Amino acid sequence: MRLDDETTLRAVYDDYGGELFAFARRSLGDTGLAEDAVQETFVRAWRTAGRYDHRQSSPRTWLFAICRNVVIDLMRARSVRPQLSAEQGEDLPAGNDLEGLLLGMQVEEALRRLSPEQRHILVEVHLRDRAPAEVAAELRIPSGTVRSRVFYALKALRLVLEEMGWDGD
Repeated sequence: MRLDDETTLRAVYDDYGGELFAFARRSLGDTGLAEDAVQETFVRAWRTAGRYDHRQSSPRTWLFAICRNVVIDLMRARSVRPQLSAEQGEDLPAGNDLEGLLLGMQVEEALRRLSPEQRHILVEVHLRDRAPAEVAAELRIPSGTVRSRVFYALKALRLVLEEMGWDGD
């Protein structure tokens, strides 16, 4: 899929524009800023369309990564301006909540790209917080092998995330 084609970009906008707007609106707490965020997301997507590779991420994941950056930029710009009142700021989610949601989406997509064995070992040890010895007993392999597999699976996960545009922040 080539996103530098106007017709394709319109179709992608039709598919994801509403979802991006809802995300930006929840994140920013302002309809006008959310509209600006979606517009800027698609401008950036248009400008960087040559870098998009459908083998590395879905259009949805790629657009949400761009939108996340736009939302963060808008939040930072707004943070240097004084708030009108404390009550108006109560509806805004904390920056960490937004970043956590987006990072979770990126990690989920990255996990899908790992081999089933790598994904299984990471889910068991890190997401389910099981001890390597417990996982080793279940898989009937030495616990050192589990730790080694976790190490290499994390390394593979990091590479996939970097390919998707994650910068480690």
